[in-house]
Amino acid sequence: MATSVWRGQLTFGLVSFPVRLFSAARSETISFNLLHHKDHSRIKQVVYCQAEDKPVPRSELVKGYEYEKDQYVVIEDEEIKKVAPRTAKVMEILEFVQAGEVDPIFLESSYYMAPDENGRKPYALLFKALKDTGYYGIAKVAMHNREHIVILRPNDKGIMLHTMYYTGEIRRVEEFHTDTSLVKEKELDLAKMLVQSLESKFEPEKYHDTYLENLQALIDAKLQGREVVEAPAPRVAPVIDIMEALKQSLAQRKPVKTETAAESQQVEEEAAGQPSRKKRQRRAG
Repeated sequence: MATSVWRGQLTFGLVSFPVRLFSAARSETISFNLLHHKDHSRIKQVVYCQAEDKPVPRSELVKGYEYEKDQYVVIEDEEIKKVAPRTAKVMEILEFVQAGEVDPIFLESSYYMAPDENGRKPYALLFKALKDTGYYGIAKVAMHNREHIVILRPNDKGIMLHTMYYTGEIRRVEEFHTDTSLVKEKELDLAKMLVQSLESKFEPEKYHDTYLENLQALIDAKLQGREVVEAPAPRVAPVIDIMEALKQSLAQRKPVKTETAAESQQVEEEAAGQPSRKKRQRRAG
């Protein structure tokens, strides 16, 4: 059974019911231990006291906040618990917003929010209301030594909770902008056709972390004494002529479902500066 990371009451208006949070996703990686080069013995990190010039056990460690250079105020764990806000046990929905107004850049970590035994009906009611209205809930909750603003959204099976970055945590980069005046209409038509030719259903299970797989293959090869083969480097051709690159890309793809062969030829002819078949027919007539 999965272990919950938070348990408490969810409230909105005068409605209140118990819920639990479970981690919904985590990054997968291969970790390495640090070894001594000479004998491959494992290196351990030691907690060291500079004043006494000796290692100290972790049981003697306390939390300290540096308020001036080399000046600390000590904070005990029990003191931290005393100042925990009510949101440490109660998650309060503050408001509801249209789903389309939420920029995904604000979404941080993902959790499944499940009801406890006697909260199933109000949970189902909230889930159905969110799903039918297209709204997300904005709530406040304290966990992991921090108070979070969170977003509640319905998916196929229940309510997902996402911790949200605060506005001050979103980095603004001046270089991040787009000048759409650079785009020509004919180039855009071909680009749309290329996008449509690559259309597919979203099936996340077909995507894999190639780097992780190659790293595991490297480890397996070394364990079996086999030679490590270098992965082939991708060939990236420089884009000199955007129109020509788009045409060649389209030629390698299947025909676009929403375009007939005649329509595709017409767009390509116009993009190349040639009169389309329809125009030639009108002139001939």
